[in-house]
Order: sequence, then structure tokens, then C-alpha cells
Amino acid sequence: MLYLDYSREPGSWIANRYGGNENLEAIAFLRRLNTLVYGRNEGLVTIAEESTAWPMVSRPVHAGGLGFGFKWNMGWMYDTLAYMREDPIHRRWHHDKLTFGLLYAFNENFVLPLSHDEVAHGKGSLWSKMPGDRWQKFANLRLYYTFLYTQPGKKLLFMGGEFAQVREWNHDIGLDWQLLDDPMHRGVRDLVRDLNAIYRGLPALHQADHEPHGFAWIDCTDAESSVVAYIRRGDDHRAFVVVACNFTPVVRRDYRIGVPEVGFYRERLNSDAVIYGGSGVGNAGGVAAEAVACHGHAWSVRLTLPPLAAVVFLSPGSGDIGRPG
Repeated sequence: MLYLDYSREPGSWIANRYGGNENLEAIAFLRRLNTLVYGRNEGLVTIAEESTAWPMVSRPVHAGGLGFGFKWNMGWMYDTLAYMREDPIHRRWHHDKLTFGLLYAFNENFVLPLSHDEVAHGKGSLWSKMPGDRWQKFANLRLYYTFLYTQPGKKLLFMGGEFAQVREWNHDIGLDWQLLDDPMHRGVRDLVRDLNAIYRGLPALHQADHEPHGFAWIDCTDAESSVVAYIRRGDDHRAFVVVACNFTPVVRRDYRIGVPEVGFYRERLNSDAVIYGGSGVGNAGGVAAEAVACHGHAWSVRLTLPPLAAVVFLSPGSGDIGRPG
């Protein structure tokens, strides 16, 4: 809609009055649409599936934007799925695909989409894209979902992904609900349930999804180990969340990362938990910070990073926030 020359050969389209390829009438329509939707209604959102570098898609019309509430982050989806397809032994060479999206994460109000386009048209299911044997495929998928839910941006997971459907989506037939008879598929379903709960229950994971102060890397440079660690914050500066992701099948013990405050960091979620189909490697409920400087912080914690897994910790100032009901 935005371009006069979209899917057209040279010479088969007419430039706008300024000589450009922008569809001025379509732009005016979209701005009017969003102005009316947000001006006359409460509780409604508009979301743009837009894969070019068009600026300010999710910025207000009065500021020169198109006025959408959100925009799909197609680049994040392509980069991270390409990374996850790699055998873990090769991921060290593709580490930037995990981290590049944070360079522009706050340019728009992004949705992180794992959409229908990636599980149809011969592309296979998300489960089938994961490398390794059966156990590793499930572990990779659980890790990827936890990474998704703890990154800045709203979430989109297409039907079937919530229980790791094996075949690609087919609009002519229903989902393979019988897979929930398998404990590994139930484990993915239970993880997604719990990820939804902590995303909603922990303000640090959603209040500042589109603000730079809501995210900070602890360490994004350990390509050799294929590990990333980061902090998520909401309005309460002390109630933050620490996330560490291990994208290899190697258990990493005594893995030290810096943290901003002294105290006990409670392990709130572990994608390798036995209840999700994992191996049960973890941190025995949490870890205490030590007065050892690391990653620019005066305090640090020594973690056990499970294989192909992510662990989520609550800061000492979180109190009982995020406890399951």
C-alpha cells in the first residue's frame, strides 16, 4: 500500500507529484484510519505488518508518523530464526543475529512475530526448524520461546506453536491436539502458559517494552560460549529481572555475570525444568550476589546455565512479585 512501484516492473508505474514512489493517497488513508481508531475508541490497537525501512510507522500522525500502535519486527524474526537453525557448534560465528535487533529495538513500537508466514508455504513448523535430536529440538524451542518473552517488544505466537506442532500449519485441517498426549509437547504447552503468566505478572517484562530504559545488556559479547545475559526493568527501578540464555548443549557451571544490587536473586523460571521436559539442571531456587566486580557492576552472581536453556531471576527488590497464584 505504501509504494507505487511495489511488485511492478520499471516503466509500469507513475511517480507521485513529487517524483517519488510513495503512494500519497494510501499514506493519507492510513493516517486517517489510525487517527479515527485511536481518537474515537478505547481498547483498540492497529498493527502494521511492514517489512521495509519506512520510518515512524508506529509514531503519532501529528508527529509525522503513520499512527499505527505497533509494527511487526520482521528483522528480529528473520535473524533469530536463522540463528536458531544453526547447529549449536556453529552459533558462535552468528552471535550478531541474536544481538543486532537491539540496535533498533526502540525505533518503533515493535511486536516480535513468530507468525503464520514462518510455519506454512513449505517452511515447516518452528519445531522442525530446530537442530539436533528430538530432545534438543524441544530444548531449543523452549529456549527460543523464553528468549522471545524476555526480549523488549510485544509477542506474537501463531497457533500450534504453543505445543510444538511438528508438521507445518495447514488451513484445510485442524491442529494436532493429540500431540498433547506426549509429555514433551505438554512441557512446551506448560512453558508457554508460565511465560504468559510471568510476562503479565512481572512489570519489568512489559511496562517498558518500547523504552530504552527497559532493557540493558549485562553481557552480549560471549560469542565463544553462545551465551547472552541482560536486565529488564519496569517503572519500579529495583524490581528488575535478570535473564541468562545458553544457546549450546553444554552445561556451564560457575558462570559469572554482573548484577546491579546485592542480595538474593530468586530463579523464577528455568526452561530446562523437568516439568517442561528438560534435564532439571538449575540453581536450586536462586543465587546470592557476591562482592566481585563483573561486567561493570560491583556485584556478581555465579550461575549454573542449563543446556540449551534460559533462566529468569527476580532481583532482590522484587519481593513476592511474580509468584505463581
